[in-house]
Amino acid sequence: MYILNPLIRHFVKDYENTGNPEVRRAYGKFASVVGVITNLVLFVIKVIAGLISKSVSITADAVNNLSDSGSSLVTLFGFKISGKPADEKHPYGHARMEYISGLIVAIIIMFLGLQLVSSSIAKIIRPENMEFSPLAAAILAVSILLKLWFSLFSRRIGKLVDSSTLIATSVDSRNDILATSAVLISIIINRITGYNLDGYIGTAVSLFIIISGVKIATETISTLLGSAPSRELVEKCYRKLLSYEGIVGIHDLNIHTYGEGNCFASVHCEVDYDQDIMVSHDIIDNIERDFLEEEGIHLVIHLDPVVLDDERTNALKDKVNALISEISPEISMHDFRVVWGLTHSNLIFDIVIPFGMQDNEIVEKIKKRIEELDPSYRSFITVDHTYVPDIDDIYKNT
Repeated sequence: MYILNPLIRHFVKDYENTGNPEVRRAYGKFASVVGVITNLVLFVIKVIAGLISKSVSITADAVNNLSDSGSSLVTLFGFKISGKPADEKHPYGHARMEYISGLIVAIIIMFLGLQLVSSSIAKIIRPENMEFSPLAAAILAVSILLKLWFSLFSRRIGKLVDSSTLIATSVDSRNDILATSAVLISIIINRITGYNLDGYIGTAVSLFIIISGVKIATETISTLLGSAPSRELVEKCYRKLLSYEGIVGIHDLNIHTYGEGNCFASVHCEVDYDQDIMVSHDIIDNIERDFLEEEGIHLVIHLDPVVLDDERTNALKDKVNALISEISPEISMHDFRVVWGLTHSNLIFDIVIPFGMQDNEIVEKIKKRIEELDPSYRSFITVDHTYVPDIDDIYKNT
């Protein structure tokens, strides 16, 4: 890694600012180019080793490195496309293209694993004579060290810029190390003992490769489908929102990520109904601007005026909150208001129900319990769902 530091400083402008999307993409492109060159070098030296030892497995391993060069090109293509600006057909940009390239790399990993399974089983059924060559063994050892370096390099860059694609490339390189090590170990064992374990070792390694490919694909698909934001990001948003004077509560926070550095969010902010509407609007304008400039989040705020000084309403709100907690402590309430009347009163509020609960069943239970408080109460309940993790716990800790 230290060898490439001068090159990183040369090719990655403002290389220390890894939170910048442009800097992040520059790192991705640089790592991809290094991957193409590294794998082409490995392809050439392994072909030489295969010809010297007359080993089909070494030659097959060389072809695997050639396909890895293709994977690096896919990664390079993904980073390049992800940097395209938004357009009419893609108003949220193209940043998710990086995830798609990561999925392609995962598919390539699984495909190569299946190919290795097939060839390894064939070697178990029909063992091939292996010729030991010190030069070929030395070439394989050098290729393992080179691939280990590239795996660590990709992993370090991947973690530095939070790129699932580069981390997938690192895993793919680790799998190549295992495959090449299996070939080298089987050659040495065959030389010492005469036993040909090439097929058995190859089968074990190939199964590990397939499992790692499936894991990467699952994680990438989850991101493409729209996985929940991290607890750290949600807590950061809550604490920041509640730090502004005039904001007395928040709810219905939604966060959508369209690729790294391309985050959109919406939230309901509660303000005192007696506060001047222009003052409240100025507060949310400042919050939206701060989130974009400081956090890189495109935030849209819905303003909710709430009554804070009505003792009668607040007392009833506490009672309703208590009975909801008795039904389930996982359910929360917000936007509570009451339209008082002579013959009946309307209680209007929203509840947040975790996924997995039956909405209608919960609503009916709450309505029944409220009628038990007073038969003149009529409940109008809107059901929301939690789209961020541990929202109530985070709220209580703010």
